[in-house]
Amino acid sequence: MQISSRFTVALHIFTCVDTFKDDYKVTSDFLAGSINANPVIIRKILTQLKNAGLITVARGTGGITVNRPLSEITFYDVYQAIEPVENGDLFHFHESPNPECPVGRNIHRLLDEKLKAIQDSMEDKMKEYTLADLRTGMREILAEEA
Repeated sequence: MQISSRFTVALHIFTCVDTFKDDYKVTSDFLAGSINANPVIIRKILTQLKNAGLITVARGTGGITVNRPLSEITFYDVYQAIEPVENGDLFHFHESPNPECPVGRNIHRLLDEKLKAIQDSMEDKMKEYTLADLRTGMREILAEEA
């Protein structure tokens, strides 16, 4: 299992929007240049973020606006927008373990609570970090480079 790169690309997008909003028109082409990805992929991610209510994208003139203060958008919010999990479960169980096998008929009893606890821990940790943390980190890095 691996969370796709769309999640980190979305965090990259938010960091670019915040870093460059006063100096450039941040468009999908602009973002694609920073991320080094196809603008079509960026537009798909922007659509997901827009559908989640996290951003507004101006058609025609271009430009992206973040809809809430960065301190109110957690990594979990972005994760939910970009990587929605099927039925709310991060771990996808194999479809039909053999009920005639003692392991097959009991595997859910062995794993379900543990996997749910792992998912809850990961999601709780994601809720601790906000996009404001990225702003702060980026400013510190840029100050070091100056």
